[in-house]
Order: sequence, then structure tokens, then C-alpha cells
Amino acid sequence: MNDNLIPKMNDRRILIGIGGGIAAYKVCEVISILAKAGAEVRAILTDSAQEFITPLTIATLSRHPAYTDQSFWQPTHDRPLHIELGEWAEVFAIAPLTANTLAKLTYGLADNLLTNTVLASACPVLLAPAMNTEMWQQQSVQRNWQQVQADGRYHTVGPAAGLLACDRIGKGRMAEPSEILAQLRSLLHTGGKRDLAGKQILINAGGTREHFDPVRFIGNPSTGKMGVALAQAAFHRGAAVTLVHAPMEAHLLAPLSGVRLVSVTSAAEMHQTMLNYFTDADWTILAAAVADVKPTDYSSMKLPKRSLPTTLPLSPVPDIAADLGDRKRPHQRLIGFAAQTGDIVPPALEKLQRKQLDAIAANPG
Repeated sequence: MNDNLIPKMNDRRILIGIGGGIAAYKVCEVISILAKAGAEVRAILTDSAQEFITPLTIATLSRHPAYTDQSFWQPTHDRPLHIELGEWAEVFAIAPLTANTLAKLTYGLADNLLTNTVLASACPVLLAPAMNTEMWQQQSVQRNWQQVQADGRYHTVGPAAGLLACDRIGKGRMAEPSEILAQLRSLLHTGGKRDLAGKQILINAGGTREHFDPVRFIGNPSTGKMGVALAQAAFHRGAAVTLVHAPMEAHLLAPLSGVRLVSVTSAAEMHQTMLNYFTDADWTILAAAVADVKPTDYSSMKLPKRSLPTTLPLSPVPDIAADLGDRKRPHQRLIGFAAQTGDIVPPALEKLQRKQLDAIAANPG
């Protein structure tokens, strides 16, 4: 990751608990990025974690000595170490979360520095489990997983499915560093509050494509990143989120586990899909870069280069924002975006009123 692209997290206090699993190597990247972003990072390694990575590695990356059970049982601090760390942390992440540590959290057990610090803290705790698929699917593990999530302190990311270190293909991979970092930022912002719980939020994102033959289209360079970020933030705050997205790179959508994803291509497809989901939405956020026009004529066969038109007749496409504004009920909120050049405020205000939006974000184009 380019260091210049890392959002600043100056002086934010983040505690990382590292369990014993091969996925522990991924945590090194998380800690490195947090430290480069200016965060204060402290880390606790369980005894089994030290079989995979060393305290020296973590200390080097975090710019601070790493803590182990040896630190706990042979205290050199004025106050008990687990109390100091628990009171110090703004957010606490446990990655990888093993089946053993999960069971301890479920029943409030505390027999090492990591679990004692959990009980001595009041901050939100992010859990990133990682284990063999067979282990993950055990009834006891799933029961513990459901029980721990019923505690409002605990937030979760992953696990994902894929090829595991044991050569098994299935669910159990720890979430990628980018996903863990995104959720840590959310927790720092919200303090762990799920203030959107019970809300249905509908978001669209990306640039639509208007084809004039099977392989050629007119479109725009929107990446969809803004809509993805909005969906991710709303989900982290407890909302049920549906993201209707135009074509975009798969890696942008990868962190959105738990978000309902609906793929479309054209403005007409996005229009119909948004209408389908709008009825149940409490908030609808229109972050997509939807085409204003489409080619009037469409060829079902690829046009030879010599047959490409020198002029391209265009026709209007449905106006999603206006149609949703007409259908909006009193309890619903409709938020739009306006990418403008020049003086961005007057055209955004005009769009706000004309399309019956409740709010609009005016962005310089």
C-alpha cells in the first residue's frame, strides 16, 4: 500500500491481540499500516501466537515493545498490566481469533494476558476469526460465535472462504488486512455504536455503461469507491444494506461481506432495480454515476470497424433520482450527489429541490 494513501490516525490508541494461527502473519501488515498512519499501537501475543511470529517482529512494526504472558506474570509496571492496557485502548482487535480464545470470550474466562485485558476493558472489540473449515463448522464453535456476537461490545469481520493453509477449500480464512483496517477506522469513529440498527439502507454506486454493440459502450470513469465506502460505513453501524452497483473491480467489493450486492450494467437496469428495492428502504443514497443518455441504436452483433458510425444518435435514459423522489413516502430519506464544475452550489441546490431530495452532496467534478 502506498504510504501517501494511508488515512491519518494520529494518536489513536489501538490494541491488537494476536492468537495462535498461521494467519498471524497478516496482522503484521495491519500493525505496520496503523503505525505508519500515526496510530499508537500496542500488541499482545498469546503463547501459541509466538510459535508463528515473534514479539521482536511485532515490536519493530509497532514501534513499541510487544506484550506476552511473561510480561503479565512478571509485572514491572506500577499498575497491573491488563488494567493499564484495558483502560488505555480506544479499540481492541483480536486477530486471528482462535477457537480456543473464542470459547474463553464466550464464557468470560481469563487465564492469560489477552483474555484478562478483554475483561479489564470497556472499548469495542473487533474479532477476526481464522481456523480450519472443519473446526469453524463445529456446532460448539458456531454456538460460541453466535453467543459472543450477542454481546454489544463485540464486532466481527470475516471469516472468508477460500484456500486455507491446510490445503482445504472452505470457510475459515481470516479477513484481509484492508477489511480489518476499514472496520477499525469505523469503530474509532463510532465508538462501537450501532446507531443504524434496524434501518434498511439502499445505495447505488459505479458508472453505468450504455452499449451500442456487445463490446462497445459509452460510459464514465467512476470507480464506485464512494458508494462502497458508504455501504461499508452503514453496515458497520448496524444497518441492513443493499448496494446496487454498476460494473466495478472485484477487489473493491470484496470487503462488503454482509452487504447485499446487486450487479447491473445499464442505467435502465439500475433504474428498475432501484425501484424494486426502494419500497423497503428507510434511507436511499444515490452515489452512482448514472448515464444521462444512451445510444439510440443497438447492434446485437459487433460492428466491424468500417461500419462504426461517425455520429452517434442518443436518447435519454430514465431519471432515477426524480422517479424515486416522486415515490418517496414521509418516513423515507433520499440523498443525492452532484458532481459539478465551476460554481458547484447553485446547480446542486436546484437539483435538490427539483428531484425532491432530502439532502445533496455537491462535489467538484
